[in-house]
Amino acid sequence: MTSHISTVRAGRQPYVVWLVPALWTLALGLWGLSRQNSVWRDEAATWQVAGRSAGEIWHMLGTVDAVHGAYYLLMHVLFEWFGASTTTLRLPSVLAITVAAACVALIGRRLAGPWAGLGGGLALGLLPAVQFQLQEGRAYSLVAGGAGVSTLLLVSLLARPRPGPGRRTWPRWTAYGALVLVCALLNWFSLLILPAHALTLWWVGAGRGVLARWLAASAVAVAGALPLILFSRTQSGQVSWIPPLTWPMLIGPAVLLAVGAIGAWADRWNGPRPGRPGRPHRLSAAAVGLPLLAVPLLGLAAASLVQPLFLDRYVLFSMLGLALLIGAGLGAAVRVLAPRWPRASAALVPVAVGASALAVLPVALADRSPASRIDDVLSVAGEVARLKRAGDAVLFVPAARRDTALVSPGAFAGLADVALARGPAESGTLKGEEASPAAIRAALEAPRRILLVTDSGPKARPSGSEADRAKTAVLKAQFKVVEDRQVRGRRVTVYERL
Repeated sequence: MTSHISTVRAGRQPYVVWLVPALWTLALGLWGLSRQNSVWRDEAATWQVAGRSAGEIWHMLGTVDAVHGAYYLLMHVLFEWFGASTTTLRLPSVLAITVAAACVALIGRRLAGPWAGLGGGLALGLLPAVQFQLQEGRAYSLVAGGAGVSTLLLVSLLARPRPGPGRRTWPRWTAYGALVLVCALLNWFSLLILPAHALTLWWVGAGRGVLARWLAASAVAVAGALPLILFSRTQSGQVSWIPPLTWPMLIGPAVLLAVGAIGAWADRWNGPRPGRPGRPHRLSAAAVGLPLLAVPLLGLAAASLVQPLFLDRYVLFSMLGLALLIGAGLGAAVRVLAPRWPRASAALVPVAVGASALAVLPVALADRSPASRIDDVLSVAGEVARLKRAGDAVLFVPAARRDTALVSPGAFAGLADVALARGPAESGTLKGEEASPAAIRAALEAPRRILLVTDSGPKARPSGSEADRAKTAVLKAQFKVVEDRQVRGRRVTVYERL
């Protein structure tokens, strides 16, 4: 490692600065990718929607989950090409964070030197929030990858605001606007990157020409995402479960901001880099990383004062700013140590990354186990397959627990879903439409055995729907429990008629 980086410092192998973090992050992502063949409820939504036709997905988006529409369509294509599996489900997230790590390394190298780039790129995959989302079958990691590329483009444009002979900047500005738009279509909270980038532009004193081009690219991106934003607001009931913002919820973000501030302070020792103006408001790792970290976190917190929305995964891309600032701090430490202890300074980043990897190893192991998520739809499907008999019926309480049957239809083959009136694809919903309480009571008169799929453990709460109360009342009055299995946050109870 030391010999490689020495070569990098001489400028002969600059690709190592981004290649090593990319391979490191890819290895972290591929390690334990299947999580012991488990899939939890959020990923189950991706899985079951991706298995529908494009027309069925479009029909569903008019009712629910429009904010995830672009991601569902992308995953539909990938499931069609490569088949439904945990690898297909999660590999896009792994590749996206790998791209993000390479971008952090390139930005850090350009703004604070090779050690800062290497340290920041390696640090990204070790951050706990990134560790969790690295192998998640949802869109947040894809947004982080796009944010990394768009920030790299912005840095390249700010480093050389005036193109040389025969060079044009409009292709990069076009790519910047397109990436911001794509990220917004995947999750429109990603538009919080624009005020972060605006703060960077103000910090470095960008010229009028650069500001005009940035405003144009940003306006196009916002305009393109605006219909989705407005329409998804009509489905705001989907996030009604998010708790109101409280002071304890801000402890974690406050710690991250404190770490980032230390990195920004240390960045002063990195000094001007080639191609950057040596003025007080220079383009630096601090000028890029601190806004990228702080603005999305604080912006989401401010929005949560109006409507509870504070989930750190919505602004996962802010972790790129933290990684960049950590890299800047490591790079500054190397610069301070190098004159007196050159060998120690050369070992600093590898040793720091190795020690950090050991420190977060328990977190990494936990994130790669089924217990890291609140439930597992695949394991409970296996229990259903073992317990069912010919002629049995099945009930789901609440109805959203039908996701296990939608992801593993083979395990439920032969079971009558007696409460279901219209299937999810037909009704354009995630869980289908259930019959009226009276119709459910009538349907429960025939079966001799019923399998009930529900939650278990601390997440299990009584359902408030009339249909679910009707199911529970009939089971209590007319059936007895003959088998009960609890596995990974789900529960299968077998009822037999009295």
